[in-house]
Amino acid sequence: MEMNSTLLKFAKPLLGLFVLAIALAACSTPKEKIVLKDIRDVVVDANTDPRLKANAIFYNPNKEQGKLKGIHVDIFINGKKAGVVNQDLKVKIPSRAEFTVPLEVELAIKELGFMNTLMGVLGGKTFQVKYEGNLRVTYHGVPIRIPVNHTDEVKIRF
Repeated sequence: MEMNSTLLKFAKPLLGLFVLAIALAACSTPKEKIVLKDIRDVVVDANTDPRLKANAIFYNPNKEQGKLKGIHVDIFINGKKAGVVNQDLKVKIPSRAEFTVPLEVELAIKELGFMNTLMGVLGGKTFQVKYEGNLRVTYHGVPIRIPVNHTDEVKIRF
């Protein structure tokens, strides 16, 4: 009997702390997900290794501010994997506002077919660019992964 009362004496405060930690974590997570609204200023830099540079425009619909810690997004051009954005960041996410994140991707021209891609770029062809992956975000120290799935039609010219 005495052992049960001693165990109960320690279990009650631990259970209370556990419930409090869960309640705080639930309150600190955002109610809505951050949205990728647009990809702007898309430029292909073909001086050395071909790179795609762009600005991703996100919108945070939540009243809480957060921090963008990283981006891991696969880039597909006309259905073929062309590159990966894998950036570690420290970007402040404003509440109920848009914010811009610069992206830079080394393109895998071999995967796309060099001659077809070159002819398409020189001819001003329109490409379907798909961004698929996730964002690493923290709200009040709680890490969250937010999925990204966005498709654009991009006309690229040098």
